[in-house]
Amino acid sequence: MGTPPRGALLIADVLVEIWSDVVCPWCYIGKRRFEAALSRFEHADEVEVLWRAFELDPQAPFRRSGTMAGHLAAKYGMSVAQAEQQLESLNRLAAAEGLDYDLAATQSGNTLDAHRLVHLAYTKSPALAADLEEALFESYFVRREPVSEPDVLTAVATAVGLDADEVEALLASDRFTAEVRRDEAEASALGSTGVPFFVIDRAFAIPGAQDPETILATLQRAWERARPAVPELVAGDAPACAADSCEVPSAAER
Repeated sequence: MGTPPRGALLIADVLVEIWSDVVCPWCYIGKRRFEAALSRFEHADEVEVLWRAFELDPQAPFRRSGTMAGHLAAKYGMSVAQAEQQLESLNRLAAAEGLDYDLAATQSGNTLDAHRLVHLAYTKSPALAADLEEALFESYFVRREPVSEPDVLTAVATAVGLDADEVEALLASDRFTAEVRRDEAEASALGSTGVPFFVIDRAFAIPGAQDPETILATLQRAWERARPAVPELVAGDAPACAADSCEVPSAAER
């Protein structure tokens, strides 16, 4: 399945597509683990990252009422106390990656508009889209802001460099909705059952927030696949054939 261009994408030796949702705690952790792997990859300058949309709950309300622990308890059939323990466990895992989570204080809601804004950023540059993706994660997880709210989205988007009028016009329309749905359909077609979901050169897939060593090893495999090693030549000459002629040894050589 081909990869449609998004904005002014660069031509790179390795393309990494990352499906994620900006309210997915494992996605932000996975982003940090990917960045750790990339920092150790000797060909990091030849890697291009393409962020793709994935809504954990496309039917989520504009703003979810109640607490995060209460929502998880109802969704997974556990007690609120058990849900609170799970949130605390994730907080500790995030802290190990340098992320300041307080998941019980997050304000969840529908993320379609956030994903549409990332698509808008790609029409400007991949770097701007990457900055917006990070800013949306930080807004939701670190500052505990509701990234479904238009005023929050506008503030986050303009802070990274998008035009306020263009952002407000997008939020008042359905622009890029079809592109978000296309991203989600493509993730399903590629076998994704959750996020984060990393696909490298459409040849390797990494499901979930795996450790940096696993990601680094996969980047190296992708590089080797794209650029097979040139065999080392053994010193010395020997008779050989080339095209339609062959070397004929002299009498002294025979």
